[in-house]
Amino acid sequence: MQLIATRSRPRRLTGWAGASSAAGVVALVLAGCAGTTIGVASPTPKSTPEAMSSPPAQAGTGPTTGSVPGPGTAMRPELDAAGNLAFFDATAVGVLEADPAAGGQAFIDALADNGFDKAQMEVTFDRTSVDLKADSVQFSVRFKGECLIGQAGPGGRAYRSVLAPLLGSGTCLVGATRQIDW
Repeated sequence: MQLIATRSRPRRLTGWAGASSAAGVVALVLAGCAGTTIGVASPTPKSTPEAMSSPPAQAGTGPTTGSVPGPGTAMRPELDAAGNLAFFDATAVGVLEADPAAGGQAFIDALADNGFDKAQMEVTFDRTSVDLKADSVQFSVRFKGECLIGQAGPGGRAYRSVLAPLLGSGTCLVGATRQIDW
């Protein structure tokens, strides 16, 4: 018996299959990266040397629920993205505590209300291409040349975040994202 080696051409996924593959890649990247996993009931954001050496921000300037003591209580524009990850996380957790089924607009609005630049944000769709509720929503903020990326889901039960470099496209999320026009 003789084995014949064949070479298959790589398949290019388009349409719905390509979009779901891109969303799957984003989900795998977020799940596999060394990010922060935060349960909705008890936030535990990462501390950074920059954040720990800076004095805490004024109380009362952070999210209305789920505030984290110390450096995570307010956005610190003078710090880098890593120095603001705790506040990014506290804001997202506050949204989930208020509404575990929150959609992308709620995260974007909360981040913007807490000082992040809406023009630097991206968010995935709340509904799939076949009009089903998405299992999770990803959102990001470009901050000083890096990406703060959060994912809520599946079904609002868990929150994860990661600090990542910008993609070659200058964006943070892979695939099609929702236009932020509100």
